[in-house]
Amino acid sequence: MKAPLHSNLIIMCFVLIFIPVLITQAQDNEPITPTDMWQMDRVGTPNVSPGGEKAAFTVTSYDIDENRGTTNIYLLHLDGSEPFQFTRHRASDSSPIWSPDSKKLAFISRRNEDTAQLYVIPVNGGEARQVTDLPVSVSSPQWFPDGKRIAFVASVFPEYDGDFDRLEEMLKEERESKVTAKVTEDRIYRHWDRWLIDGKYPRLFSVDIETGEVVDLMPGTSMYFSMMGPAQYDISPDGNEIAASINSTEPPYERLDYDVYLLKTDGSGEMENITEHNPANDSNPRYSPDGRTILYGKQRSTHFYADKVRLVRYDRRSGERTVLTEDIDLSFQQWQWSEDSRTIYFQAEDRAKKSLFSIPANGGEVTEIYRGGTNDGVQVASNNRLVFSNQSFTHPSEIVKINRNGEGFKQLTFFNQDILDTIAFGEVKDVTYQGADGADVQMYIIYPPDFNPSEKWPLVHMIHGGPHGIFGDFFHFRWNAQLFAAPGYVVAMSNFHGSTSFGQEFAESIHGAHSDKPYRDIMKATDFMLERGYIDESRMAATGGSYGGYMVSWIAGHTDRFAALVNHAGVYNIMGQFASDVTAHRVYAYNGAPWDGLERMQEWNPAIHAENFETPMLVIHGELDYRVPVTQGLEVYGVYKGIGADARLVYYPDENHWILTPQNSIFWYDELYGWLDRYLGTGASE
Repeated sequence: MKAPLHSNLIIMCFVLIFIPVLITQAQDNEPITPTDMWQMDRVGTPNVSPGGEKAAFTVTSYDIDENRGTTNIYLLHLDGSEPFQFTRHRASDSSPIWSPDSKKLAFISRRNEDTAQLYVIPVNGGEARQVTDLPVSVSSPQWFPDGKRIAFVASVFPEYDGDFDRLEEMLKEERESKVTAKVTEDRIYRHWDRWLIDGKYPRLFSVDIETGEVVDLMPGTSMYFSMMGPAQYDISPDGNEIAASINSTEPPYERLDYDVYLLKTDGSGEMENITEHNPANDSNPRYSPDGRTILYGKQRSTHFYADKVRLVRYDRRSGERTVLTEDIDLSFQQWQWSEDSRTIYFQAEDRAKKSLFSIPANGGEVTEIYRGGTNDGVQVASNNRLVFSNQSFTHPSEIVKINRNGEGFKQLTFFNQDILDTIAFGEVKDVTYQGADGADVQMYIIYPPDFNPSEKWPLVHMIHGGPHGIFGDFFHFRWNAQLFAAPGYVVAMSNFHGSTSFGQEFAESIHGAHSDKPYRDIMKATDFMLERGYIDESRMAATGGSYGGYMVSWIAGHTDRFAALVNHAGVYNIMGQFASDVTAHRVYAYNGAPWDGLERMQEWNPAIHAENFETPMLVIHGELDYRVPVTQGLEVYGVYKGIGADARLVYYPDENHWILTPQNSIFWYDELYGWLDRYLGTGASE
C-alpha cells in the first residue's frame, strides 16, 4: 500500500534536513590516534552455551593513566538482545566456560591477588565461589560432561609428588634463593619472554567442584603443552578420556614435536601417544559429539613452522586415521563439529583474509561460508547458526552470527561504535601486482583520510613479520595500518613471497634465500605505487618488525631509494639468531649454519652489507625479546653510529617482542610519527 502524500513530503523534508547533518558529522571526524586505539574495548571470541542460545565472552578495557587493562566477562543472548556485563572486578576474569546444564560459568581470576585460580558462578545470580586454592596459577579450564568436575592446567615441580604443601615449600625456597644463575644444557631453554629452566612443567588436573579435591591426571610426567596460547585438549563425551596435544621430545629438546596423547581421567597416569608415527606436529584434538572420532591437525614438515595444517579423523574403535584435506591448499584452524557429527566448521587464512568454511566430516568439497575481514573462534549455536568474532582494518573485533548456509550475517555487539563514529578512516584497497619472477603478489593500500589522488603523497611500506604470516584485513593493536596512514601517509602492505594464505608453494618459496624474492617484491610494489602518479618519490619510507625489521636492514644495504627506515625488533645479523629461543628450523630457512654452509648463510645476512648503510634508521627493541634478542637492535644501531649515519634508538627494558602496555605503545607511535615527519613530512606536497 502506498504511503499518503503528506507522509512522503515529511520523509523528503527529513532527508533534506538530515543529509547535511550527516555530511557535517563526517567532516567533523578526525583521523585515528594512538589514544583512540587504547580507549577501545578488546572483545574476545565467544563461548556458546551447550543449549546454543547464549554466549559468554571477555572484554578487556584499558586505563591509560594506570597503564593497565582489566578483563571482565559478558553474556549475550543470541536472539539479538543487548550483551550485559556479568562480572565486575578489578582483578581480571578470563576463560569463561559453561557447565553442561548451562546454569553455571567457570572462569579464571586473580581475585586473591596472588595466583590465578578457578571460580564458579551461577548464571542466574549469586556470588562467584573459588574452587581451587593452589600455590600455583591455573589455566585452560574445561568442564567434564557430568558437570561435577572441571579440568585445568597448572605448572608444578615434577617431584612434588602430589603434595601441594610440599609444592608450596619448594616455591618458597625458589623465591628466597639468593642464587640468580640460570643453568641449562637444553637447546630450547627460553621462549618468547620467559625462561623454561626453573624445573616446572605443566600438567592436567581435575577438581571436584563440591569438595575441592584436586587430582593430578598426569603424574610422573615432565612435558610441555603448546608454548604459545592455551593448552590444546578436549574431554571425551563420556568423561573417561582426554585427548591432548603435548610435546613428545626429551631433553635437550633439539626440537619440539607435539603429538596427540590419550590419557585416562581417573588419575592413574595412563597415557597413549596415537600420533607417534608422525615426526611433525599434531594439534588441537576434538572429540565428535557422538564420541566415535577424534579430529586433529597434522603437519608433515619438521623444519617449517608454517607448513599447512591438514585435518585428520581418528576412529577410536579401529585406530584408523584418515587425512581429509591433503589436496586442499588451505591451513585449517579452530575446527568445530556440528551437533550431529556430520559437518566440520573451521577458519583458514585465504588470500590475506581469514574466512569461515565447512567440510563434510567424511571429507569432500570445502564450502566457503563467509569471507570478509578476519574471523575467529567459530562456535556452533542453535537455530542453524554459527557465532564468531569479526574484525577488519576499520573496526576491532566484535561478536557476529551467521546462518550455516552463509546467509543472514549480523553483528551482535557494538562495544566501540561510539569511538568509531568519531573517526575518519582512510580508504582500503585490495590490489594485485606483478612481483618477483612475474608472480602475482597481493597488497593492501591504506590511504590517509583526506587523500586526493591529484596531489603528491609520501609512501610508507609496512613489512610484516614471520616471514610466514600476513598483513591481513584485521584491526592490529600493535601495527595498526590506519594509525600509520592517519598523519598523511599512503601505506602499502605487500604480502610478499613467503606470506601465508596464498598456498603452500608460495609460503615455501623463500626457503634458502630468505631475502631474495621478498626484497624484489617490495621494490616492485614501490614501482607499482609510483606508477599510480600520486606518490612523491623523494618521500618514501620502509618500516618493519621482526622479519620485517630484517627486511628493513636488508633494504638499508641494497638501495638508497627510501628517505627513512624504521626497524622494530628486527633481525640484523642472522648469525645472532642462533641465540633465539627456537633455532632448529633456521638452518633450513637460511640454507646454512655457522658450522655447515656458512658462506651460503651469509649470502642473506644484512650485516654483511653494512658498508652501504646511509638511509636514516629508527631502531626499536625490547630487552625481554627472546625471539629476536635485543643485541640485534643494539648491533645495527651501533654500526649506524660507527658509520656516522643518522640513527635513533628506542629501547624498552620491560617489553618483549611486542609493545604491550598503553603508555609504551603511545610513546612508540610518537617516536614513529616524529621519525617519519623528520624525513618525509606529512600529508600532500604543497
